[in-house]
Amino acid sequence: MQQNKRPQCQGSKQGYTHPETHSVKSSSHTLQALTSAALMLPGLLISPAHAAGTDRINFQYSRYQEGERNLYGVPQSYKPISADVLHGSGIFSLTDRAKFTFGYTQDTWSGATPVSTTPLATSGGNRPYTVNGVVVGASPILNSQILLDHDLNPIGRDPITKQSTGVVDTRSVLVMSSASPETRRQANFGLSYEWNEAALNVGGGFSRERDYHSSFGSIGGRLDFNQKLTSVKFGGGYTDSQVSAILDPDSSPYITKTAYAQQIVNRRGSEILKGDRQDWVANTGLTQILSKNALIDASIGYTHSSGFLENPYKATSVIFIDPAKLNDNLIIGDVRALIEQRPNIRNQVALSTKYVHYISPFNAAMHLGYRLSVDDWGVNTHTFDASWVQPLGGGWTLTPRVRYYSQDSASFYRPYLFSQQNYRNQEVDSFGRQVWIDRKNPTVQYYGSDLSNLVDQNGSAVDGFSVDAQPKLTLFDAGKLPAHFSSDHRLAGFGSLSGGVVLSKILGKGVALEAGFEYYTRASSMQIGGGNNSFADFDYYVANAAIKFDIEPDASMPITTSSGSFTAHTHSSLHHHKIPPATVMFGHMLDKPGDFMAGYRFMYQWTGGNMMHGAHKVSDQAIVDQGCGNKDCQFTPQFMDMRMHMVDLMYAPTKWLNVMLMPTFMDMDMNLRQLAGARVDASGAHSHHGAAGHESGAVGDTYFSSLIKLLDIPGHRVHVNLGFSAPTGKTDIKIRRSFNADGGLIHFGMQLGSGTWDFTPSLTYLGEYNRWSWGTQISGIKRMEDRNQSGYRLGDMFQATSWGGLDLARWLTASVRGVYTWQDAIHRDFNQYNARIGPMDFPRNYGGQFWDMGFGVNAQIPGGRFAGNRLGIEWVQPIRSDFNGYQLNRQGMLSATWSYQF
Repeated sequence: MQQNKRPQCQGSKQGYTHPETHSVKSSSHTLQALTSAALMLPGLLISPAHAAGTDRINFQYSRYQEGERNLYGVPQSYKPISADVLHGSGIFSLTDRAKFTFGYTQDTWSGATPVSTTPLATSGGNRPYTVNGVVVGASPILNSQILLDHDLNPIGRDPITKQSTGVVDTRSVLVMSSASPETRRQANFGLSYEWNEAALNVGGGFSRERDYHSSFGSIGGRLDFNQKLTSVKFGGGYTDSQVSAILDPDSSPYITKTAYAQQIVNRRGSEILKGDRQDWVANTGLTQILSKNALIDASIGYTHSSGFLENPYKATSVIFIDPAKLNDNLIIGDVRALIEQRPNIRNQVALSTKYVHYISPFNAAMHLGYRLSVDDWGVNTHTFDASWVQPLGGGWTLTPRVRYYSQDSASFYRPYLFSQQNYRNQEVDSFGRQVWIDRKNPTVQYYGSDLSNLVDQNGSAVDGFSVDAQPKLTLFDAGKLPAHFSSDHRLAGFGSLSGGVVLSKILGKGVALEAGFEYYTRASSMQIGGGNNSFADFDYYVANAAIKFDIEPDASMPITTSSGSFTAHTHSSLHHHKIPPATVMFGHMLDKPGDFMAGYRFMYQWTGGNMMHGAHKVSDQAIVDQGCGNKDCQFTPQFMDMRMHMVDLMYAPTKWLNVMLMPTFMDMDMNLRQLAGARVDASGAHSHHGAAGHESGAVGDTYFSSLIKLLDIPGHRVHVNLGFSAPTGKTDIKIRRSFNADGGLIHFGMQLGSGTWDFTPSLTYLGEYNRWSWGTQISGIKRMEDRNQSGYRLGDMFQATSWGGLDLARWLTASVRGVYTWQDAIHRDFNQYNARIGPMDFPRNYGGQFWDMGFGVNAQIPGGRFAGNRLGIEWVQPIRSDFNGYQLNRQGMLSATWSYQF
């Protein structure tokens, strides 16, 4: 889900005035107001490219949730698609004219997604399945038969008996398939430089997910004319992408992939469809201030895409009909699924306009926009949007928005196709003879009309029954199909209407909060001119929450002079308390009442290598025999990576009390391998050891704390943390169905939270003298509930750590830290189905005792533009581990922190 980026209102350089005319000065002030209003739009906190004059850090969380699709009476066993999106961005001034921007987006999605479209008469397209005789859901039907009348209209079937009703039923239905969570990570960076009447920016970045990698770069700029009342914008970009689509093991055996046979490779039991694509983008635009209250922005963009433009996970249903049966009153069609085939070139042109008007009686801004897009695929679109930015006073702003979108279908879009040929035909040689092969030795061929009339390659008669001959079959003639076809519902004609609202609040001291909600409904009947694809109608909503920090240099911070020495504006700036190593949480406090600190914390933990039992390496056979209780283990983790993003918000209402709020965002990925000596599951139902692996990610648990100062004398400080963890992370994430079998709940270690309310106390001592600093902390986690909603409870934890630091420079400290951790095993067990395929699915194989060493550096920027920013990084190296049960060995953890005090 890409954020909708609005054209920037140019010419709004902060502080600009013209010495000659008051009217220009007034328009400049008005433009600043218009610019501010233009930036406050639903679903998007101000992006780095839009910030003017102020360094800024933004964090935003979004939740995307689709509604259920219409499966015409089949139970909805799959959860609709949902996505959790974390976005962070920032802008920093390197000089008065140069800025550095960055952005990071991570989204994790899962749920039911359409694979293909088929006539509803083909048994509904989604086969009901039962548990203990009860229909609980559906699995996709990609291959089936259909009954057609003489005009090739589908004949309906009774949903219960599956018998023909004799009544024409032309309805189509989406064939749905579920997906386990998958995560995409995208980072982008940019540099910009601004002259008096011009600006230039360059940028680049990359996007990574398990099956898709891309890298991109861009360059753009702006020229100002007419005393900055007119601005011309221009830009260009290039994206190079590599597709490595891991084909769904559930549906791939039923999808014909002959068109891509040369692009499919096998890796660890998975079929991977490879392809490359390139995208070139160029655009130019004009921003014109019309009056002191209005401006207009217009732009034109061109995109050229080439290479592998298909969606490798989408198939098109083709109904193959025997030509000899076309004159029958009732015709049996053979329904097959083929991977879609799109053109390998696409050219798009888009025209956009936006009008912004400041309504002085209401102190509000109205935004009206229109966008027209055309391409050589026939996908022509119209977008109309309007928003009203209304300040409410007291730092509050309300922004309602409405949007209408209409799209024509692609010229090669069809819900499904007919082909007047058999899906398979017996091969015929150059003499018109039918070809047969020896079942036991397919390289041996025979020729003849039937088994009793065969000859070998030498013309000698052969008894086809004794040699066990069978027909040699060939697939359909691809030349009789259209060159391009797709049933992806996103290429169909449809219209959509959405409405939303954003509420923002400026808290003061450079902090602002924003919350937004938008509801979207899509229907073919809403297309301009109307449509007939109502089977693909659905709705969704997007909810956003964001926080913004404006970062201004602290006048009380020391400033570096040209000679390299330090000066200070106040006595308080002569000494700043050292902060603990990056991994230590709740390790410091704010000193002054009313102070506020914003921070970001990132942790990346690696596990891999050998499987361990206690403190010793263990063999595969031992895991098979003992790692899974009274059943044999089949798989064990090959690696598991965990990433945690945390926003730290701290406020000091008094000198002795700080309060903290820390929302978290988690994601994990794991690959399994089959254990040597393990029994083989004949169904293949839980063969998760292929290239795909599995992932999980979304919101984790949320921490909130009270830090109480117990001692604060020169060189020594002590404080206690009384914290709690709220169970906002999911503990019921499931692995998708595979080979018509349930994987059940994903492993304990890949759930996103504890699922219980937890008490998280700690006691911290900090000391320092001259260039030396030191500290110690005792902390723990006590689970406050007997079990979570999935039936288990994570083990309690105790940790003790001590560290020492040395100032390498006035602003840079190196640290060494020792850590001891004890963690109890998991109590109780899942109360829902879990496949029990390896040691990671058993509660006793969690926890243990661990000894680690940490090596880190902390930087406290002493002066200049980045004064007040604090950065920290620490690597934690395992020294000794004594695991409970059977677990994958630890490889280490990287922690990085940023904080800024207001």
